[in-house]
Amino acid sequence: QVQLVESGGGLVQAGGSLALSCSASGGTLSTYSMGWFRQAPGKEREFVAAVSWSGKSSFYADSVKGRFTIFRVNDTVHLQMNSLKPEDTAVYHCAADKALGNYYDLSRKYAYWGQGTQVTVSS
Repeated sequence: QVQLVESGGGLVQAGGSLALSCSASGGTLSTYSMGWFRQAPGKEREFVAAVSWSGKSSFYADSVKGRFTIFRVNDTVHLQMNSLKPEDTAVYHCAADKALGNYYDLSRKYAYWGQGTQVTVSS
């Protein structure tokens, strides 16, 4: 069983950047497709970005397209967030699964989840 650990959250001013990372404790992520989701207070969890197990395909929510980049290096998945906006404030979770098919943006398809890291963007 894969245990996911996120890091890199924090407080940043609007227009700034943050980089999140997700790695596995007790296993490897090399055969998992990976996603990032976020949840703001009082809101549903929403899809942010995903990358295929090979790293060759990536997917983004419209709200972050052109500002966020997901990529994987060795056994870590990164989410580079630029031009941050106050509406990006949320707890960000990474997730992993081996059998997503084309459903990268559906949270219920992911078997493994990290605890989350807080991202706060001030105006």
